[in-house]
Amino acid sequence: MDFTFNEDQQALRDSVSRFLMVEAAPEKLRDIWQTDAGRSSELRAKLAEQGLTALSVPEAHGGLGMGDVDWALMNQELGYFGIPDSLADTAYLATGLLTALPEAHPVRAAWLPRIADGSARIALGHPVNPWVADAHLADLLLLAHPTEGGTEWHALAPALVQVTPCASIDASRRLATVAWAASDATRIADAAHGQVLADALLNRGALNVSSQLLGLAQRMLDLTVDYAAQRKQFGKPIGAFQAVKHHLADVVTKIEFAKPVLYHAASALARNAPDSAVRASHAKLVCAEAGWFSARKGIQVHGAMGYTWEVDLQMFMKRAWVLDAAWGDRAFHKQRLSDALLNNGALLGPGATFNTLS
Repeated sequence: MDFTFNEDQQALRDSVSRFLMVEAAPEKLRDIWQTDAGRSSELRAKLAEQGLTALSVPEAHGGLGMGDVDWALMNQELGYFGIPDSLADTAYLATGLLTALPEAHPVRAAWLPRIADGSARIALGHPVNPWVADAHLADLLLLAHPTEGGTEWHALAPALVQVTPCASIDASRRLATVAWAASDATRIADAAHGQVLADALLNRGALNVSSQLLGLAQRMLDLTVDYAAQRKQFGKPIGAFQAVKHHLADVVTKIEFAKPVLYHAASALARNAPDSAVRASHAKLVCAEAGWFSARKGIQVHGAMGYTWEVDLQMFMKRAWVLDAAWGDRAFHKQRLSDALLNNGALLGPGATFNTLS
């Protein structure tokens, strides 16, 4: 199987990386996060101009029609620069859910063009996540409603929900509990079809945060390498010491071993392979481990100052911590792998149960 990316994919990634290097510098992110909304409409508009909001919207609705493999690459950049949740939630996850609706569905037809042009923010509520990200700014909320026969999906305007903010250790996260009532008027998918959508969304959600965790791991490694080259003890940079070199080399190993697992999972999702759920869970586990490991080694090299607000490391470290539990924590994904491996090789698919271990 060919895991290499083509020239167009690499060119898009490089273009977005150069853009975010300027527009999403840590000092700018700090200013945005300290506002009441925690988001910048100006930055969102610039991201739309780069084509990110249209990345996976079908061409018939004004998008680029790209898929899971493209997002596996792009989300690493979003993670590397600490871009807020609502971009990928809207442009990747919500787009995938809406695209899976019948072509004539009014909600699909109304919202996909708005996602493509960057004028819509969509929040997602899935049974595996106890809180909804960016619900306070959403133009539309797509919320799951578990029933005995499966998982229904409902589309609600902001006026139909009650949002209660929840604190997060990560300043970039804006989480909330959402109170709402299911009705025939808001239902966009019945229990049978909705369960298929919920299963697919769970796998994409896991892939989404896995990619970001890998980008975060690389960013923390780069910050730590820079610090080790500048910080001096006994008259020489601490990066010259054997123990520090071993720490950083171990992080590189974790990242490089996680990449093929991530790309295999993305390929499986793009092909709708029978083992997509297992591949997504495997990717989430190894990428979460890479993110956590990079954060731990970064703190060891930086010392206690790595936790302070003035040091950039803590921005990405805290985000890695919270994404570790998003879209299923490690216990959840280990259980999925265990069920698949021990249940006569059966793979989890429609009808899989969800919990809120995270």
